[in-house]
Amino acid sequence: MKPRSRAVRIRKYAVTAYQRTALRSLMPPDDITVSEWAERYRILDTKAAALPGPWNNDKTPYLVGIMDEFCNYETEEIVFCKPTQVGGTEAELNMLGWVIQQDPAPTMCVYPSDTLAKSLTANRLQPMLYASESLRARYRENESTKEELQFDGMYLSMVGSNSPSQLASKPIKYLFLDEVDKYPGASRKEADPISLARERTKTFHNRKIYMTSTPTLRTGHIWKALEGCDVIKHYFVPCPHCGEMIELLWKNIDFPDEEGMTIADRAARAVYRCPECSGITIDRHKPGMLRGGEWRIVTQNSPFVKKVGFWMNTLYSPFVSFSEIVLEFLKSKDDPEAFQNFVNSWFAEPWEDSSLKTSADLVMERQTSVPEFTVPAWAKLLTGGVDVQQNCFYWTIRAWGDHVTSQNIAHGQAFSFAEVEQVMNLQYTREDDGPSMMVALALIDSGYDADSTYDFCADNSEWALPCKGSSNPMRSRFTVSRVDKASSRAYGMDLVIVDGGAYKDTIAGRLRRDKAPGQWLVHENCDREYAEQITSEHKVNVRSGRKVRQEWVPKASHAANHYLDCEVYAFAAAEMRGVRRMHLEYVPEHQPQQSPPAPEESWIQKNEGWLDGGSWLGATKGGW
Repeated sequence: MKPRSRAVRIRKYAVTAYQRTALRSLMPPDDITVSEWAERYRILDTKAAALPGPWNNDKTPYLVGIMDEFCNYETEEIVFCKPTQVGGTEAELNMLGWVIQQDPAPTMCVYPSDTLAKSLTANRLQPMLYASESLRARYRENESTKEELQFDGMYLSMVGSNSPSQLASKPIKYLFLDEVDKYPGASRKEADPISLARERTKTFHNRKIYMTSTPTLRTGHIWKALEGCDVIKHYFVPCPHCGEMIELLWKNIDFPDEEGMTIADRAARAVYRCPECSGITIDRHKPGMLRGGEWRIVTQNSPFVKKVGFWMNTLYSPFVSFSEIVLEFLKSKDDPEAFQNFVNSWFAEPWEDSSLKTSADLVMERQTSVPEFTVPAWAKLLTGGVDVQQNCFYWTIRAWGDHVTSQNIAHGQAFSFAEVEQVMNLQYTREDDGPSMMVALALIDSGYDADSTYDFCADNSEWALPCKGSSNPMRSRFTVSRVDKASSRAYGMDLVIVDGGAYKDTIAGRLRRDKAPGQWLVHENCDREYAEQITSEHKVNVRSGRKVRQEWVPKASHAANHYLDCEVYAFAAAEMRGVRRMHLEYVPEHQPQQSPPAPEESWIQKNEGWLDGGSWLGATKGGW
């Protein structure tokens, strides 16, 4: 029997454009990474791109690993610490495009200011949307504003970090934080912008946070975030000569330093020398090296990786030659402000003034053989400093000699003014068995509890004076004012205003002196906590409006600096007691100074028998 043929069914009505669009919307998105999306859909606009046209991953291969980390389900946060102009913002825009097309969800981009957010929307984001057909089809331009762009299935908020109300108003799945080191800090009324923005992502278990910036200080947002990552990755490239995977570092840049050469001539001859084979690499080798490169883990802080950090410097940039980097270095190295910008923007490293750089190890190296609570044989003066805190008092006692040579003989914590009084009134024995010494003057910080400090100093006015730090640079290192609080027992008493920054400069400089008069020393077996606090700050350039000035700031947030403040006060007290003139004073060796006898003492010596009855009578009779 002939098998029955299956009838072919033909649609009675054609599929309309509306139905086709509806069916297409039900299809799952392509399973592609951010870097694959960028090469397929991203078009660089001539308005903002150096190389307009279709996106090509081969131009900046190092961005591929960063962008694709965004698609890693286990990764919650990506931190990219970078130099300027290496594509960090372009990688962010590619991630945004991927979100709009592949996984629409509430998204927020935070920039240092509202003005910058609007500028980036107009000059970078909207040109990207118009240039890409797939993004343009999803963009609801008529429903959008400059602050909030609407797309199919999502909104995109473009806000400035200076607008706390906008940061705390919406639930967010995808959060992008750009140039975070330019964000303002926390205020008394609001938390810092990054914390406020993070709070918006709490309701999403699959949230993603991308943070990028050029670093400024070690206490800046991006460097702290990088150090807090579960893993930190650096980009390694193959040497064109030996094939070893190497990291491009400044220390391997080689350029001549011959007499008579201009900085331009020196920079023009700059090459990169491989640390493995000493092979010379020049700019034409860089594109191939970058294409063969890979991100490698250099620090693993946790086996559970949710936060991934990436770091690189300008040596990797395909847009900057080795000679340009060297030329910028040679032009800026002698100007602190320009060199800070170079270190941040080209090295992608936090700034520290190396001329005043200190470390706890350096303090520990300044230990002498003189035990704690013992005055060195060369000392002529003891001064103290006290930093008043909410729950305790930090104190220090320092011995001073000729040429401002000094040594800490004791330091510690007290828990009442009575304990401070006791330690400052002790008699400290000398190393050479000479007469014991006491603190001549101690300055006590009045910034925290002024009333109690004033009363204490009034009761101990023979050795104690209140002090406070100056909020602005001063012409002199200290000035003497008056306590003007009429209700205080210390009314009219001297109040010492101290330029802490000037004294910290001097301490840092003298701490670096080795085997020379004027050293800044510590006693034998000095504890590490003291050394850490003494070196807890560094000096950096701080911009205030159009002005830039150098200030001492903590190296890390919440770093304790109490002993450093104590030593500043002890130094100011020593200068008030003339420590800089002590080496000019002449005291005969082994001959104690004696004051001339009073007139009545001379008369007694000449008439030693005046108390004898006969002599007294004879003297009086003869006198009468």
